[in-house]
Amino acid sequence: MRPVVSGLLARHGMPHGFSTRAGGVSGGPFESLNFGNPAELAAERKDPPENIRANFGRLLAVIGAGGRRVVQVHQVHGAGVRVVRAGEERGPGALPRADAIVTDDAGAMVCIRVADCAPVLMASADGRVVAAVHAGWRGVIEGVGPAAVEAMRGLGAERIVAAIGPCISAAHFEVGPEVVAEFRRVLGAGAPVLEHRDAEAARAGKAFIDLKEALRIQLREAGVAEVEVLPHCTVAEAGLFFSHRRERGVTGRMVGVIGPRG
Repeated sequence: MRPVVSGLLARHGMPHGFSTRAGGVSGGPFESLNFGNPAELAAERKDPPENIRANFGRLLAVIGAGGRRVVQVHQVHGAGVRVVRAGEERGPGALPRADAIVTDDAGAMVCIRVADCAPVLMASADGRVVAAVHAGWRGVIEGVGPAAVEAMRGLGAERIVAAIGPCISAAHFEVGPEVVAEFRRVLGAGAPVLEHRDAEAARAGKAFIDLKEALRIQLREAGVAEVEVLPHCTVAEAGLFFSHRRERGVTGRMVGVIGPRG
């Protein structure tokens, strides 16, 4: 197993990683390092929880975070942020609904799941406060990245650095005119909307969106000091990543995971 890592976050000593699909125990469409199931899939076709737990154990061991607790949320493609303080314990029940997690708990690893959406990992330069963000196009429109930055500052983070991990690339992220309009409304003239290669599709208002660039713009405007954009495409690199779009929904999930410096 070799997770994708950010050189920027590594230089700041942050335990972190963006998982690939290789090196786990899952089988079938989830082969092999899977961390989640499509919600619409019948129960008997889902990857069993014990596989996912085993995969988490393998990943945490590789990134030097074995024994830390994993904090997750029920992702809803919005801008909600879950803040987890050191010493806080979550009781039984459903996961909180949010798309970003921020913590200053050195015993925790915050984690979000993706299969084409962008995983964003952030840290304060002193290593005390971290965030994991799940950002699809709806999350960009809602402003989930800047919301997580604000929550980090609420815990005392000052100089913040970020890494945008593997997700669908602009070459594969075709959208309709309603999504194009939303990106231009939120990001203005600098919206990373690329003209469609097919003339008929272009006339219908379709285009391609650079999700990573949109997030980079938003994070820089929110005052993030440095943003590293990793080059991988989840759709194009079938041997390395799960892809909801490529596999038409029946596929596994990667994670982006990060914790404060110990």
